[in-house]
Amino acid sequence: MYNSESFNLGNVRSVIRELFEYGKTYAETHGKDSLFDFSLGNPSIPAPGCVNDAIKDILDTVPSVEVHGYTSAQGDKRTRTAISDNLNRRFSTELSPDDIYITCGAAASLTITLKAVTERPDDEVIIFAPYFPEYNVFIKAGGAIPVAVCPDENFRPDFDDLRKKITEKTRAVIINSPNNPSGAVYDEKTIKTLCGILTEKSEEFGRKIALISDEPYREIVYDGKVVPFIMNYYADSVVCYSFSKSLSLPGERIGYVAVNPNAAEAKRLYLSVCGAGRALGYVCAPSLMQAVIARCIDAKTETDAYKENRDLLCEIVKKAGFEYVNPDGAFYLFIKSPVPDANIFSEKAKELGLLLVPSDSFGVTGYVRAAYCVSKDMIIRSEKAFLTLRSLFDD
Repeated sequence: MYNSESFNLGNVRSVIRELFEYGKTYAETHGKDSLFDFSLGNPSIPAPGCVNDAIKDILDTVPSVEVHGYTSAQGDKRTRTAISDNLNRRFSTELSPDDIYITCGAAASLTITLKAVTERPDDEVIIFAPYFPEYNVFIKAGGAIPVAVCPDENFRPDFDDLRKKITEKTRAVIINSPNNPSGAVYDEKTIKTLCGILTEKSEEFGRKIALISDEPYREIVYDGKVVPFIMNYYADSVVCYSFSKSLSLPGERIGYVAVNPNAAEAKRLYLSVCGAGRALGYVCAPSLMQAVIARCIDAKTETDAYKENRDLLCEIVKKAGFEYVNPDGAFYLFIKSPVPDANIFSEKAKELGLLLVPSDSFGVTGYVRAAYCVSKDMIIRSEKAFLTLRSLFDD
């Protein structure tokens, strides 16, 4: 009557979502001002003004049948053209609209891409810890096997471990920079080293290894950091993107897959993406949001508030005596637990209304993640809770 694996996924929410739901109950019983919810990466900066302006103008001036009608399965060509033109201007690529597939956010982009590049039940996909927990779900749902690579001391890939874990079964590698949950940004040296290893291993095993770059935080970087565009470093690459963070549109579920036109058999790869989208039912992303993206492709959310939040939270956490990983991008702070089991630390924090996600589901132990895409006021008010939390672990 039902699929047991699907039941298990539906019966037990992710740790992040569990904390988020717990927060709703806590706020009802203790009051909203007693809750310091750092659980969910839900942007706190409003979407750029052009987004609402575009929605209003489209609804006022474009025939309703067109606004709410189907687009092409892979997305409206005007939107795909806007995206390819934007990427070409910014990154000196040579993408065409027929290298772009519009999706319902980055999750759809990833699941489509994974289905497009994996084929056999024993295919392996490498992910770098710490990683977004749903990677495991997406990879397994596609019939492949996730293989985690350990991080180095800076929470970037441990390349010695990577070399050991790439095998003849490796079909793809997923990178996420800026990284959720650590905030680490892979610099050009890191990217070049990674691409060199993948090129070497592809030649050794006689099959191309796809490099999938998951980039929902591409535009959210600080202190002059630069995110290298992966297509300029590795031919057999695919970019999975979402406008959820860059335009503060998480609830609208709009993103894309971009296939590197320089990939081996690029056209076959793109058609495999189209076929995977068809097989999974991810065709014709919401037409209204496609039209909005076409008009707002060059807009961006001002991230100064995130940087201010980052600096403020780091100051509070440091004052409380906790160690942390300084984030160069995204909007998460990775805080070291004062005890080996971060779940114990997280549970104690919950008692104070402080919602911090333990790191086990991210593939590493001993840390918690705090999403600082929240109000500045909440961060300021959380200081007492952090200080109290520290006192609970003092000898």
